[in-house]
Amino acid sequence: MVLIALPVTLAAAGLGSGLFGGTEVEASSSGALSDTATPLAPFGPAFSIWSVIYLGLAAYAIWQVLPSQRHDIRQRRIGWLAVASLVLNAAWILCAQAGLLPLTVVVILLLLAVLVAIFEQLRRSRPGSLIATVVVDGTFGLYLGWVSVATVANISAWLADAGVRPAAWELPAILVLGLVAIVAALLAIRYRGRIAPALAMLWGVAWIGVGRAIGEPASANVAIAAAVVCVLIGFATVAARLRAPARGPVASRQASPARGGAD
Repeated sequence: MVLIALPVTLAAAGLGSGLFGGTEVEASSSGALSDTATPLAPFGPAFSIWSVIYLGLAAYAIWQVLPSQRHDIRQRRIGWLAVASLVLNAAWILCAQAGLLPLTVVVILLLLAVLVAIFEQLRRSRPGSLIATVVVDGTFGLYLGWVSVATVANISAWLADAGVRPAAWELPAILVLGLVAIVAALLAIRYRGRIAPALAMLWGVAWIGVGRAIGEPASANVAIAAAVVCVLIGFATVAARLRAPARGPVASRQASPARGGAD
């Protein structure tokens, strides 16, 4: 099912990028999702991270159907959640294309919840190999980190489109960035300083800062706040890694066919 869902997601991504001649996501919904729509919109190049995430998802989809992974406990735990993430990803793009901005908020919140659930399952055991670390934990870590920042941008776009445009928008934007820093710190503590989620969040917040520094709407204060948040995310991640126990949970075991994959 993961392997079947992947082409659907990639096709939707191609549609959202204008690859098939349609309207790009940034230009859909009356431009509410563009990189200049709100003070919390990441600058254009930030969205190139999707190429890395989609490449990782493709590698994961192929890797997880290999015979050697058939009885792997970690794959059994996250398989249907991975399918849900792919379906929700495609659904978000289709909703954005259709101009259903309020529905995009619902979908991205569901996607964020699914990705948190995936990482909760992954934290229960260590990957059994370097490949598993990169293809599974790395991919879904980047996915989780980026969607965490994208959720903030999506909600701000919806509110702005609905007419919520405070005259003094700098302070709310800075407060929201502070909330992002708190979320990043909680993720770092919960997941023992995993690098991939932190990198994706650093990437997203940094490009928010770049957008406010050289793009529109311009704001030196928000750009400075974004830089401070990046430092805090990095500090929280390093601190969490240093505080993590020398030995984490045991490595993923191959489930016995006789036990039906029971943990």
